[in-house]
This record gives sequence, structure tokens and C-alpha cells, in this order.
Amino acid sequence: MALLTFIVFTGFVAFYATWQLRRDKLDTSDGYFLGGRSLTGIVIAGSLLLTNISTEHLVGLNGSAYRNGAIIIAWEVTSSIALVVAALYFAPRYLKMGLTTIPQFLEKRFDPLTRTLVAVLLIFSFVATLLPIVLYTGALNIEAIFEISDLLEVSQEQGIWVTILVVGTIGAIYAIFGGLKMVAYTDTINGFGLLVAGLLVPILALLSIGDGNLFEGFGKVFDNSPEKFNVISEESGIGEGARTAILPFEVLFTGFMLNQIYFWTMHQSIIQRVLGAVNLKEAQKGLLFTGLLKILIPMIVVLPGLIGFYYFGESLYDNPDSVYPLLVKKVLPLWLTGFFVAVMMGAILSTFNSALNSAATLFSLGIYKRYINKDSGEKRLVAIGKWTSALLAVFAIGIAPFVANAPEGLYQLLQQLNGIFFIPIASVIIAGFLFPRVTAAGAKTGLLFGLVFYVVMDHVIQVNLHFIHIWGIEFVLNIAVMHIASALMKKDEVYVMEDSGILDLKPWKYARHFSVLLISLAIILYLVLGNV
Repeated sequence: MALLTFIVFTGFVAFYATWQLRRDKLDTSDGYFLGGRSLTGIVIAGSLLLTNISTEHLVGLNGSAYRNGAIIIAWEVTSSIALVVAALYFAPRYLKMGLTTIPQFLEKRFDPLTRTLVAVLLIFSFVATLLPIVLYTGALNIEAIFEISDLLEVSQEQGIWVTILVVGTIGAIYAIFGGLKMVAYTDTINGFGLLVAGLLVPILALLSIGDGNLFEGFGKVFDNSPEKFNVISEESGIGEGARTAILPFEVLFTGFMLNQIYFWTMHQSIIQRVLGAVNLKEAQKGLLFTGLLKILIPMIVVLPGLIGFYYFGESLYDNPDSVYPLLVKKVLPLWLTGFFVAVMMGAILSTFNSALNSAATLFSLGIYKRYINKDSGEKRLVAIGKWTSALLAVFAIGIAPFVANAPEGLYQLLQQLNGIFFIPIASVIIAGFLFPRVTAAGAKTGLLFGLVFYVVMDHVIQVNLHFIHIWGIEFVLNIAVMHIASALMKKDEVYVMEDSGILDLKPWKYARHFSVLLISLAIILYLVLGNV
């Protein structure tokens, strides 16, 4: 029964997306890389949600919540604030310029070399961090629920290898042959499927704990460990023990929001959906609807971890990433597990496909056309994009098994590795928008300084600072270095942002009202749970 529901749901998603694409032109760069600039708000929101929420969240965040409590909620709730910034400030400017990639803005603002450096860093970050962790956590989840190793009569490690290979291959096929629009349509269905399936896990668990009463079940979980529901950590991000602290509260006021703003306003795999919007109104709807969903997502990526502590106590502290798969297996009836794994597969494929499509876009348009074949036509660029996706998929599949057994959990590992790339790139893009005196030479100097600074501070010297505090210090120093380098070198011409005339830039009339609502909800949630 589980296998049947898995096949039925997965088949439906594939059929629906293929049917939707039957008349689309996928042999042009806009059609393949940006979905023909035809994405609506609902499609953007569904795709953004599933691009972001994957098994590294379901497994990693729930594992962290199980061991460290609800403080990890910050990664989700504060995303809504960053999405407000994306909707009100960045989206209008990106769409006005008619961008295809974020590095394209850096070429307009600075120079081609700055664009190329950032494109290379982004591609490397996809292959070295995001893709392998997504594949591994997905394989871990599927192995734990379906027991692939037992079915194949192999070791658990071999079962995970096989699952990584199968999931990675299927994901590559989606990304290679369907382009962004295929990814977006499958994301929309799987995104809402994820909400349903993800909510079923805590609901069924609480009903079981409360003998059919949801609220009584929640009360028992809360009374078992009320301290784990507090979202404000007492750990310090400075001094002894700072490096192993999970999420000290004060980091929210140093480097934390920089990371959130970068991810939701500048990360290619996220912003590519916005760049594919039919107009500014739909782009803003998609971003703000996603913000509302992100405030609700802790019920899926944090609450199950707290329920896991009720069931398992401290018995899984040495392996917190196993908590969520075990909880799913414990509470879901057999006939639902197939649907659940199908949605999990969709979540894995979404993030995996999105990163592959973004990397292909960056390479084809930013590197291949510029340095290898300047006269390449639309069909040639699409073909190169497909080959790039295939090659990167192979690398990611090969690296994925080696991210196992991260000491502080897989999600924490992902964030620490992301810091190598995200803050230097964010500082250059922010300088491009906010500081007209920063030149191309200054931007490149700041980018390289930021990369070296973070690696030295967090991985070589290993200072007694939480890595998010290092992000904050790095950003300030990057901006200072860019200004100093710009003052010492030849000044560029003043950049003037031009309207490409490609899209309707009329904003959504409720954008500001919705933004106030999201910010208010985020603050209220912290006020309530911070006083538990």
C-alpha cells in the first residue's frame, strides 16, 4: 500500500507538470532558465517554499529542536522579515533591470570580472554544500522509513548510497529536461503536499499522546520539557563554548539577519523564481505569501523535534538527525507513508533541481557565453545548461555520503559552510545598491577579503566567537575594505539603473499592508515564546 500511494502521487506530479509544459518553448534562454517569465504568485510561493524547505530542514532542524529546543525557530520566523525586504526593495529593482541572474546586476554595476567571480563562487557553493547535504538527508529519511537496505539485503550505508544515486538521477532528469518551469510546477504541488504531510506528523503524534485530544497531547509534550519551548537561548556567542553554541539570542542582531536577507533577496536559486514572474505584482504576492507560510513552517520543522524528545528522551542525543525519520515511522499509518515519502522525494528534488537549474543558468549565461563561445545561440546555451546540470549532479552524488555524522547536526553544518560564500557575496551586492562610491576594484577587493577572513577566523584560528558573530564582523569589515580600496583606486562612472521595459512594474496594492502583518506576527511569536 505504501509503495502504491508513493507511485500514484509521484506519477500525478510528473504528469501534471509535463502536461502544463506541453506548449512551452524550452529551447530559448528565457523559456528554459526563467520559465518564459510567466510565473504567478501562487506558483512562485509554492516553488519558493519547496526550494527552501527540504530534507535538510525536516531532518536537520527537527534534530536540532529535539536536542536544543525551539531556539532554532529563528531560521524560519525571521525569514518573513527578509521576504518583506525582498518584496518591497529588491524585487522592483531586479525586475526593472530585466535580470536573468544576480551576477548580471554586478556586471551592470561593477564590471564583468566581478560578475564572473560571484558566479563561480555560487556554482561552487551549490556543489560543495547545498546539493550533497540535501541528497544525504533525503536518503537518510527514505532509508529510515522504507528500509531500503533491508529490501535490497545490503548494509545501511550501501542502502543510503543507492538511494542517493536514484534520487540524484531523477532530480537531474527533471532539471535537465524541464527547465525552471518544470521545477516550479512540480514544486507547487509538492509544496502544498509538504504542508499537508508535514502537519500530519505532529497532529497524529499529539492525538496519540493525548488519547485522541490534540490539545491534551500538546499539554503533555509541553509539561514534559517546558524549557525546550523557549525561543531565547541562554548560551553566549562570545567566549568559551561560543563555537559549539547553537543559536545564541544576540546573534539575531549581528550577522543573522544578513544571512537571511542574502538568502531571500540575493540567492540565485530563490530569486530565479522572482525573475521569472509575469509582473511585479505577482512577484510581490509570491514573496509575501511565502513569508506567511514561513511563520507557520515551525509546526513542521520544529514541533516534531520537541515531540521526539517526549517519545525518545535523551536516547538519541548522539544522533539527532535520526529523530524525525523515526517519529514519522512511529506515528504515520502504513498507507500514508507512501504519500509522505513521495512528498519528501518532491522536497529533495525541488531543492536539488533548483540548485542545478540556477548553476546551469549562471554557467551558461555568465561564463560560457562570455568567455568560451560569445556567438552561441539560444539553443546552444540551453544545451550547455543541460550538460552543466548533468555534470554537477554527478559531483553532488559523489560527495553526498561524506557529509554524514556532522557533530552539531547537518543543518548547523550547512549554515557554517554557507558563511564562506554568502556574506562576501551579500556585502558586494548590498554595496552595489547602497554605496555609489564603491568601485569595481573595491568590490573585488572586498569579495576576496571576506572569503579569506571567514575561513581564517572560523576554520584556521577558530576564535571563541559564534560563527554568526563572525558574519557580522566580516560584513562591516568588507564594507570598510571596499570603501578604502575604492578611494585608493581609479573611480568608475556613476551607475544609473535603467528600465528594461520587459515587465509591468505596478506593485501589488496590498504589499505594504501584508508586510506590516508579517513583521508583527514575527515579533508577537518571539514575545510569546520568549517568555515561556
